[in-house]
Amino acid sequence: MTAVFFNRTWKPIVGCVVKYSTKRTRKMPRLLTKEEREELLQPLFSNQWSLVKDRDAIYKEFLFSDFIQAFGFMTQVALKSEKMNHHPEWFNVYNKVQVTLSTHDVSGLSSNDVNLATFLDKTEKTIKASS
Repeated sequence: MTAVFFNRTWKPIVGCVVKYSTKRTRKMPRLLTKEEREELLQPLFSNQWSLVKDRDAIYKEFLFSDFIQAFGFMTQVALKSEKMNHHPEWFNVYNKVQVTLSTHDVSGLSSNDVNLATFLDKTEKTIKASS
């Protein structure tokens, strides 16, 4: 017997309900190879991303016109990060958002970081264009 709540399927087990999912488990990320780093990071460096000193991570500072724009940016990134199950390290003061990306599971840069950085750049452009 199963039940559907909040558009999810749940299976009861001995008097309690446990979340049941038919989704595949996510693929474990891996470190970028030297070739992938050269190919995938170059466009990010052209967009003001930089390598973090003494760490296999990338960093960028985003500046917006005000706090509302910065918070809107962070909200969209938070929703995408949840979908990806890959979360940024970030710091926000008023119109400034500082972001560091690295994949903790592999202690360095993975395609998840490249994908999220690309999303951040597109989101920044969209937000700035809409104001």
